[in-house]
Amino acid sequence: MANQPLFSGASWSEFFGPNYGYVLELYEQYLQDPASVDATVRDYFDHAGAPEQSGQPYVEHSSQASAINADDIRIVVAAVDLARNIREFGHRGARVNALAQSPSDSPLLQTESYGITEADLKTIPAQWVWRKAPSHLHTAADVIAHLRKLYSGTLAYDFGHVNNAAELNWLTNYVESETPAVHLTSEEKRSLWYRLLEVEQFEKFLHRTFVGQKRFSIEGLDVLVPMLDWLIERAVARGTRYVSMGMAHRGRLNVLAHVLRKPYDVIFSEFHASPNKDLVPSEGSMGINYGWTGDVKYHLGAHRTVDEGDLVEARLMLANNPSHLEFVDPVVVGSTRAAQDDRTQRGTPHTDPKKALAVLVHGDAAFPGEGVVAETLNMSQLPGYQVGGVIHIIANNQLGFTAESHESRSTRYASDLAKGFEIPVVHVSADDPESCVAAVLMAYKYREQFHKDFLIDLIGYRRWGHNEMDDPAATQPVLYGAINSHRGVRELYQDELTDQGVLTKEEGQQGEARVQKHLQDAYSRVQKGEVKPTQPQLSPVTMTEGFETGVSADLLRDINQQLLEWPSSFTVYPKLQRILERRAQSLADNGKVDWATAETLAFASILSDGTAIRLTGQDTERGTFGHRHLVLHDYKTGERHIPIAHVKSNRASFDVHNSPLSETGPLGFEYGYDIQAKDTLVLWEAQFGDFANVAQVIIDQFIVSGRSKWGQESGIVLLLPHGYEGQGPEHSSGRLERFLQLSAENSWVVANVTSAAQYFHLLRVQAMRLQGQPCPLVVMTPKSLLRNPHAASPWQQLVEGRFHRVLSETPSDPYQVSRVIFCSGKIAIDLEHDSTRGEVENQVQICRIEQLYPFPKESVQAILQALPSVKEVVWVQEEPKNMGAWGYIEPHLRAVTNGQYTLRYVGRAAHASPAEGVADVHQHVQNELIQTALGRDLTQEITEF
Repeated sequence: MANQPLFSGASWSEFFGPNYGYVLELYEQYLQDPASVDATVRDYFDHAGAPEQSGQPYVEHSSQASAINADDIRIVVAAVDLARNIREFGHRGARVNALAQSPSDSPLLQTESYGITEADLKTIPAQWVWRKAPSHLHTAADVIAHLRKLYSGTLAYDFGHVNNAAELNWLTNYVESETPAVHLTSEEKRSLWYRLLEVEQFEKFLHRTFVGQKRFSIEGLDVLVPMLDWLIERAVARGTRYVSMGMAHRGRLNVLAHVLRKPYDVIFSEFHASPNKDLVPSEGSMGINYGWTGDVKYHLGAHRTVDEGDLVEARLMLANNPSHLEFVDPVVVGSTRAAQDDRTQRGTPHTDPKKALAVLVHGDAAFPGEGVVAETLNMSQLPGYQVGGVIHIIANNQLGFTAESHESRSTRYASDLAKGFEIPVVHVSADDPESCVAAVLMAYKYREQFHKDFLIDLIGYRRWGHNEMDDPAATQPVLYGAINSHRGVRELYQDELTDQGVLTKEEGQQGEARVQKHLQDAYSRVQKGEVKPTQPQLSPVTMTEGFETGVSADLLRDINQQLLEWPSSFTVYPKLQRILERRAQSLADNGKVDWATAETLAFASILSDGTAIRLTGQDTERGTFGHRHLVLHDYKTGERHIPIAHVKSNRASFDVHNSPLSETGPLGFEYGYDIQAKDTLVLWEAQFGDFANVAQVIIDQFIVSGRSKWGQESGIVLLLPHGYEGQGPEHSSGRLERFLQLSAENSWVVANVTSAAQYFHLLRVQAMRLQGQPCPLVVMTPKSLLRNPHAASPWQQLVEGRFHRVLSETPSDPYQVSRVIFCSGKIAIDLEHDSTRGEVENQVQICRIEQLYPFPKESVQAILQALPSVKEVVWVQEEPKNMGAWGYIEPHLRAVTNGQYTLRYVGRAAHASPAEGVADVHQHVQNELIQTALGRDLTQEITEF
């Protein structure tokens, strides 16, 4: 045994496909000069012998079996390389662009590039090139022709970038087993044709009836509608109960009409929409108001319930979407995750990807152009954001407004961004309906198998301009010359079915007449006034008043004790354990609760009330400032433990995740989660408040205006660390002014609270409000106040207290107070506890406005009315004059003071940058404004700094 050759069992049967070709190359080299190959390889060939001696099945069964020679090896190696490149790059020669005179090609796909001819390929058995070649393929030429048909047709595959072997093998086997070849029954073909007819006639009717009005026609990508039909039908049949879809305006009306089944007459009525004559405009300080503002028809979403017998019911949603292309993507994915999560039990939610499916329809220019797409794709495999795979469809009309593809992206395909995330891609011609159906079925099966994203690049064209008022011939004359002479997909498919004997010309004419009658009947109802545009019924929003938010001391102590418990085998980081154990004293007789403890107790009490919580953000598990520690990590093993999720009184789930280092995608995701999980307290935290400006589109277009535009309610909470501690321009301001500028119509609550108890009660108010009329909450959370003893609260305030919109000192003698300082946030603590405060303590009263919007007018008025000797009202802020609350609050204070008092501003002068970049300069300016605000010389003119 000791002398047995190492390769005594060597056999050529171990190699096939590309590996076989490579080994044949080495063998040819070995024959010419054995010393030219590695000693191990040489030893292998010594024992394996020549290929014809190996007894391989594909040689034995080949009708052309013969002793292999060097020229055979050369042809086989070349053929194997060609076959491999057709598999990987066949899409480059595919017939997926119906407007192209001939498909593009690549030298990688041309036989002559490999130094061989078609005649050479006919001399080689099929199995020498493809070991598992189907029996009807006899030669290498047959194999190459067959692979070209599979990989370079009207449905082309682009997944060579997928590195996971199991996925790549599945994809390859799926294609090469010819599974994608959909064999529709005659009835299915007729149904597909009729859907294309409905899509086409709807667009033509709109074009004739509403001349010059924007509709963003789907024409050129008509097949998108039946693709969605097939996808939804298969998903629901396999157990999906919620399908969430997002798309921009191209083709949106058609999808609403046919996939969501929004009635034709309702859509037509929206083209005639005008201000409701029944509304009486009101006029006040904020201008004229007609009530609900609404949105243009091609931004609106819809819901539909799908009934599949008595036992199955599924819900479809097309998300409302602004003109900001692609920003709906994370919103849709977030709503899908919410539909998959079971939040009804204590612990972390159980996520079932089968329950809900996300479908995103992208634009070909927007997919590579908008960064939110990359953010959304990046979240696809992250634990807190996975949804078991999103099915993406690029509605590729080969233009972005007036920009052509070479002006819109730096890649070959619009879909290439997906390759970085190893997402399989198929390119398919929008003029081949059956291949399009095959593409969606493949996408669904892949998602079902691997729970990962899949992308379909649906390549068509745009019949009209960017909108129907546009003349595209000015910028793309050649392209639109081709489009104008190109027949629509319904007509092409109808001719194909007629040729097959599936459909007669008479049936085609009858179907067209039937669809036109449905459309005309619907429009007649609108003309008669029988149908009017719908609008949501929006009841007044309940704000922060009237909520009893105290929690019993017994429950708080029980919760606090359990928060300090973990498994006996779990080893907490020693330094952190000492910090956590100090929280045990928070509820002692004279104990105080700091910010982090108050937050955790608020969360736990909300869970005990039966409201689930989801909290995410950058470094949120620990907290940016090392204060939260909701997730513990075993000091020795790294194992995770979340104490709050296991509190015995919990009646709902608790979910906390660190987000990726981005803002737009994660905040959009949480907004989507929130609008789907309306009974869940959803919170998103910025690492610093300044960073929220990266998510400004989500804030502007969805969170603050979604209710006004779409009747879409949200109770999401934004936690934005804010405060001037000398850390420079990018770590000071949460841009409070921007949120206040957006505040109107009770759009949200904007708060800048200064005590742990206030934060506790505010969170509980927000959770309670979810059960009635929710609205978003924006909280300027602190940084230095997290550990400031002056921000800690006696625990009794959590039991007996409530949220106060304004906190005011109690004067020792109201008649001595001549100056009232109103302020908000950390500056109030600085003022109240300044070392020189005592000099003017009886003359100056400091009032903290904890809720900035809606402005607490009655509370401010009550404070001033109780101080008969006041001469001056001063607003003090840390932020520059053109930032912070001053621009918002000045007219409110002027209205309240009504000329009775002198109104002054104390704060930094207007600046372009939010804060000083040098700590010493910051501290000097901060001291100056505090001293000026306290103003020991009350006759001194107060200025800005």
